[in-house]
Order: sequence, then C-alpha cells, then structure tokens
Amino acid sequence: MVSVLTPSSSSVCLLYRSPPRYGDVRCSSSVQEIQKPPGEGLSSDLRASEPLPPLKVAKRVVLVRHGQSTWNAEGRIQGSSNFSVLTKKGESQAETSRQMLIDDNFDACFASPLERSKRTAEIIWGGRKEPIIPEYELREIDLYSFQGLLKNEGKERYGSAYRQWQLDAANFIIDGHYPVRELWERARNCWTKILAHDSRSVLVVAHNAVNQALVATAIGLGVEYFRCLLQSNCGVSVLDFIPRPEGGSPDICLDRLNQTPGSPVAGGKSGGRDTNKRIILVCNGSTQGNTENDFPFAGDHPMNMLGVIQSQKSAELLLDLKVSSIISSPNKACFETAMTISKVQEAADCLGADCVPRYVELKQIGSLDVETIFQQSKMDLSNFPPIQPGWLNRIDDGLRTTLWDQSEKAWQSLLDEISDESSEGVLVAVAHPAIHIALMGHCLNLTKEWLGSFHLDEGSVSVLDFPDGPKGRGVIRCINYTAHLGRWSIPITRSTEDGEEF
Repeated sequence: MVSVLTPSSSSVCLLYRSPPRYGDVRCSSSVQEIQKPPGEGLSSDLRASEPLPPLKVAKRVVLVRHGQSTWNAEGRIQGSSNFSVLTKKGESQAETSRQMLIDDNFDACFASPLERSKRTAEIIWGGRKEPIIPEYELREIDLYSFQGLLKNEGKERYGSAYRQWQLDAANFIIDGHYPVRELWERARNCWTKILAHDSRSVLVVAHNAVNQALVATAIGLGVEYFRCLLQSNCGVSVLDFIPRPEGGSPDICLDRLNQTPGSPVAGGKSGGRDTNKRIILVCNGSTQGNTENDFPFAGDHPMNMLGVIQSQKSAELLLDLKVSSIISSPNKACFETAMTISKVQEAADCLGADCVPRYVELKQIGSLDVETIFQQSKMDLSNFPPIQPGWLNRIDDGLRTTLWDQSEKAWQSLLDEISDESSEGVLVAVAHPAIHIALMGHCLNLTKEWLGSFHLDEGSVSVLDFPDGPKGRGVIRCINYTAHLGRWSIPITRSTEDGEEF
C-alpha cells in the first residue's frame, strides 16, 4: 500500500550574516571562541575566513585515511604518536583502496610521516615513479597526555576532561592546549601547501581527525563540526577545487565522503557512539529523459535500463538492513527505485523454508519532488550545462530559495518518521540528487549558500546517522557512495589528462 502525505510546514531558525560570494571560503565558527546556543551543537552562522590561494586550473584532491592500526584494534588513543603500525586487516584495506584508485592519474601524493599513514600511502601509491611527499602538518591531532591511553583509562584518569573530549571537543582543553582548534588551523595551512603544488590531481593520505578538518576547512565548516563527517579506515573522500573566472579563492565541492572498502550501511559506531536511528538517501537511477549532455529535469520519465540496474544494485546494498519504511518522491523514476528496494526488503526474510515475508511501509511525499520546482521556474534551463560538481551554484537565487524551503518541509517529515518509537530506526528516502543535497544541508544545520558545496550522482547512496536521536545532531557516515554500482558507477576520480575538465 502506498500513502501520499502532504507534510505540514515547519520552521528552522537559520542565522547568518551577509552571504559569501560563491567560492569564498566560508566558516561557521571562529576558532578563538565557540559559543553554542542552548540545546544546539551546530551553527550555520557565516564568517569570512582566510581565502584559499587562487587556481589557474581545476584540481581534484583525494583524501584517504590510513588502514586499521594496532592501536585502533586495541582501542588506544593514538593522537600524533607514532607507536602503532598497520594490522594485517589494515594492509588489506589499503590494498582495496589501491584497487579503487588504480586507474587514476595522480600527479602527486602527500602523506603524513607517521608510520601507519606512510605505509598506507606506499601501498596505494604502488609503482608510481613520483616520490611521496611527507608533510608533518598532516599528522593526526595532537592529544598530549591522552596519547597512548586505552579509552577506559582516559575516562578514569581525566574524568571531566575526557567527557568534554567526547561531548564538546571544540572546547576540549588538555595540558593548556585546545587540540581541535589547533587542528583546524593546521588543516588550513595544509591546504595552502597542497593547492600551491603544480599538479591537477593530488592524493593525500593521512588520519581520521585531520582528514575531517581538511574536508571541513575546505568547504568552510568550523570546529563544532568535528565528528560530523565520518572518516573510516581507508575511507576515500574527494574534493574539487574549481577556478573562478574573476580570480580569487576557488569554488570548492565535496564530490564524495568516506567511500569505504566495506559497506557503508554495515554496523559500526558513528562519531564514536552507537546509533539506532538512520536515514539513507538513495538517488533515483538514470531515466529515459537523460542523455550525457542534457540537463536532467526534462520531465517525469521512468528509468532506462541503466537506471533499473542502478536501483537493483542499491536494493542489494541495503539487504543486510531491516528498513522500517521507505519515503519516495512521486516522480516516476524515484518511485520505481523505491518499489525495487521495497520488494527486495520484503523478500529478504523469506529466503528460508519457514520464513514469512516482511511488510515494508512505502510512502510518497510531494516535498521530495524537485523536478516540478525546476519545470515551473522562470530560469532558462535550455542551455544549462551538464551536471558537474557545484552545479547548484549556477541556478538563480529564487530557484535556490524555493528548493531550500521545500527541502526543509521534507527534512521535517523524515525526522518525524524516525522519531516514531515503534519504528526500527532505518528510513530510506528516494529522490533526485538536488533534493538530497539540500537534505544533507539541513542535517548539518547549514543554509542555502552551501548547496553548491556537495555533489551526488544518480544511483548513489548517502548515510546519515543520529547517535543522539532525531533531535540531536546528525553525523554524515558517507556521501555519494557508488561502489555498489560496480561497472555502472562513476569512478571515484576522473581522468585529469590535459584539457579535460572534471
């Protein structure tokens, strides 16, 4: 049975000063002082920040966290110590990442000199001729007296300080230092060095916290976003830096986050905590109205054969989860994708002789329908360029506002759905990439000015966790995961041959 819902409007207070130019580095907080309103962990307050150096050509930077280390396995706090090495599992993870990136034309590799990252970089870099560039500022976060302690020892010895590290890391202080604030400043310095290098495609191999800081400082998020952008062992993240015609700081887009050697929907902690509430954003498969060079809002079309394959692959990826409900845009391709996921979910528990099919609730809500917004827009879309990183920066402000306001209603509907105590906590939402980008913005409590900072491909999967429940802040487990699509996926990185744009 399919029910059609019209969610009531809701309001979220989004505070911001004068909006930045698109492409300026934006920052949601100051590293000198973090003041949070009561009950809020994140802020979308915009602040001018140090601009990144201008670029003459587009650059793509691929970030990889090191594989599992001995201290990861033991549950020790590593920080910037250099006593742990890769486990056999960690070396295997690095080899998987090498296979992910084997066809990519990297011009340079920067790596943390700490042994666990250095070894990971050596495995991934393989037989490439260029030497790996060691960069000390890519070392992991400095945690001073915490380093080397088992996590339970840190809790016993440091009590309130350890609790602050867990719950309020932005203001965490130890041995007279603010480690997260120092890390954010160091990450900004790293970008200056990486972007100044004469290369178009750069591999960076480092650590969990520093990779979080690199992603956050690139797109302009402050220290309060620490632990909101997950980095798993050997997880791959991709950032595009696109020159501005008038010069100045480049446009920056997070093309994907945390593409892991294993499944992104598998069990595991989120930001160091267990979670049983999750929203999985599935982009609909390719449609009959899409061609390689067309703007993908040509009407309400069903999926083509590629889209059917993509939807089936997404359904298979979610097989190990018990999805409580699926909410879909009424658009044909989205609903077809949702139906495929629903059928696979309902059949999954019926593979044994004594099993009974499981019912999965499937709903449609109009606020997830983004195609109608674009069709009704006064903006001339006939010559709109193909979807590329940061493409939402190129739509007019009125259309961007409409998209943002409608996505807010959809976001509230999704939160209401997972707030139901009777549900198992896993909700799948199926819609167009544009509306999913806006939903991620609401998850992070951003404003519409950030819409161009994220990218999603058709058939991709993104995972949002809520370790503190639906009323707490969300943790982004992954963005634009496409490994499940196999040969039908867009590669993690694209060719960087001369003259070819990303």
